[in-house]
Amino acid sequence: MSEPHPQEPFWSRPGGAWSSGTVTGIPAPPAPATIPPEPPRRSAAEVRRRQLLIFGGVAGTILAGGLIVLLVLIFGSEDNPFGGKASGPSDVRPPLAQACPAPSDSPSAGVTKAPPSPPAVTGDRTVDEESGISYKRFGPPWQTWTEVWRAGTLKVPYKVGQHFVTETYSGGEYHASILSAAVPAADNDAVSLDLECVGRQITADVRANYYPQPNTLDPIRDEVTTLGGRPAYVSEFRLHFAEAGLRAKSELSAVAVIDVGKPTAAVLYVSIPGTHPQFDRVIGEVLDSVRML
Repeated sequence: MSEPHPQEPFWSRPGGAWSSGTVTGIPAPPAPATIPPEPPRRSAAEVRRRQLLIFGGVAGTILAGGLIVLLVLIFGSEDNPFGGKASGPSDVRPPLAQACPAPSDSPSAGVTKAPPSPPAVTGDRTVDEESGISYKRFGPPWQTWTEVWRAGTLKVPYKVGQHFVTETYSGGEYHASILSAAVPAADNDAVSLDLECVGRQITADVRANYYPQPNTLDPIRDEVTTLGGRPAYVSEFRLHFAEAGLRAKSELSAVAVIDVGKPTAAVLYVSIPGTHPQFDRVIGEVLDSVRML
């Protein structure tokens, strides 16, 4: 390996110790900075508009935050109105339509075509425009019924008929009655009724709510038939009961439900207290006298 030459001193370099070498030039002074023009001044209206935008943004942010908190509180609580499954619509059908929805389940289902109309009748008549029937009217002591009696659980609205007071006691007045009403008994615009089912429902309501409790029943008539040329259900029975202060201990009663070709059925209710057996014949006469309007 050869030994490296020592570096020559700078004065031995070409040009000698004082020879000039490459000299860096003095840099030119920097160009003066360009001052950007002053932005145009905004009008007072523009400043106001900008402030409103800023305030609106802040308010919107606050409102959104508040809504989020409110939704968390609502949906996270036990009383969340939207929690769980939505319930189905409630059954808005009349009580009798709910209890007796289809005529096909009853022996009376075949009674849908009415026989020819019976001959016209003469004499004084009680006319019930709402129920669509008329029937025999009786003289004294019978008087015109002038009230609306919504009786029993089914609230049958008896508005037309006759009655008289048979006795007054501590519980009030006791009546003999011949009353009629129209009661919703079919779905919507349907006109096909399960007469046997509807009739039994109304008869049970009469026994449970029109008379002293407890009572016992002696059945007399229970059938699907025709009244005034229209399909009908008739229940006739005698009830036995006891109530303090009441002289009557029994009553002969009849309930007739008549298909008048409408969603409402005609109801005819006749009651004769045991204290007045001379009027028992009225039940048969009234039922035989029924005619359609």
